[in-house]
Amino acid sequence: MTTCSVVVRTLNEEAHLGRLLTGLEQQVTKPDEVIVVDSGSTDATLSIASSFGARIIRIDRESFSFGRALNIGFEAATSDVGVAMSGHVYPVSKTHLTELLSPFEDDTIAVAFGRQVGSEDSYFSEKRLMLRWFPATGSGVQPIPFSNNANSATRLDVWKELKFDEGLTGLEDVEFCHRVTALGWKIYYVAEAPVVHVHHEPWDQIRHRYRREA
Repeated sequence: MTTCSVVVRTLNEEAHLGRLLTGLEQQVTKPDEVIVVDSGSTDATLSIASSFGARIIRIDRESFSFGRALNIGFEAATSDVGVAMSGHVYPVSKTHLTELLSPFEDDTIAVAFGRQVGSEDSYFSEKRLMLRWFPATGSGVQPIPFSNNANSATRLDVWKELKFDEGLTGLEDVEFCHRVTALGWKIYYVAEAPVVHVHHEPWDQIRHRYRREA
């Protein structure tokens, strides 16, 4: 049976973290541990994480990158698979982890990633983009090296060989998948493992996100 450690990257996520951690508690397939990697929250994020029994690792905001936070979380993990989840997502169903982990029954799968949908107050453009990137159907091995670490799972023995690029300002997941597939491993999309991804950013923050990812 595949074991999993859920790693959540946080920075001031008090509005959403409780819903994610509640959703993880309700899973049919329980995570073996939940690790919160926090980069300097000043709100109630850490007290919420502590109340759910999550293991908390603090890092400096100045040294933060998405790849570094995940590398630190995965390094602390004690399971077969590291599940990466954003601090502002939450699972749609109680079978989320069951579905997300199911592809690892195939020994050639290194990474699986699930569907993402917008919340009720997400921008229409954001919902359309998520629908394009994460369709409601089409589960299976992917023809291109793509994943998204807001809702993904990675075989930790593969991660130990490659690790995420800590120097990138974004898209560390896609770059990782390029190296994974170059070694002959496969990427699997799981439409049956959706999360709600809460993005309601002001336009200047959206521009910054796309500039960073570009």
